[in-house]
Amino acid sequence: MRIIAGSAKGTRLYSVQGFSVRPTTDRVKESLFQVIGPFFAGGWVLDLFAGSGSLGLEALSRGADRAIFIDQARGSIEAVRRNVKATRMEEKAEVYKRDARATLRTLKGRGVSFQLIFLDPPYKDGILPDIIQSIDEGNLLAEDGWLIAEHGRDETLPAAVGSLVQERTLTYGDIQIALFTREPVGEERRGGQ
Repeated sequence: MRIIAGSAKGTRLYSVQGFSVRPTTDRVKESLFQVIGPFFAGGWVLDLFAGSGSLGLEALSRGADRAIFIDQARGSIEAVRRNVKATRMEEKAEVYKRDARATLRTLKGRGVSFQLIFLDPPYKDGILPDIIQSIDEGNLLAEDGWLIAEHGRDETLPAAVGSLVQERTLTYGDIQIALFTREPVGEERRGGQ
């Protein structure tokens, strides 16, 4: 596992040991960033259920301004901190060992919005729709931002959650990645809903 492009290109990343974490492979990560944009002109990133922090660090390396990494597992937080240091992104990263829902409430209070939000919770927990709804209610996704939700192929996410609309789904073997954007204000919901 490594950073694929940008200022930290080629940096090897530490992964979390154990079966509870499935790092996003370099191939999937590279394909995802080809879809959402190869490089960024700033913006904030939220890497919720961060694992090793690979996705958020890739976004920082490609030009994002700041990333917030959240995970509940001590091993994951240790890996993120090591990877932030390895990529020399300490000044651009905030790392917290916290519950996802509590974090979303805190971020709403801070009044921040994110260009990219990565969600990769444990599969089969079924919490993605609730988390996406909390992100929508907290107005945490920027108008032109992407919410990227990774889940098992056997799980189906709704076409829309509040003002967040699923634009595209990418499939890689047993993994699916749903890409959501914010529906512009004043537009009728796609699909007549």
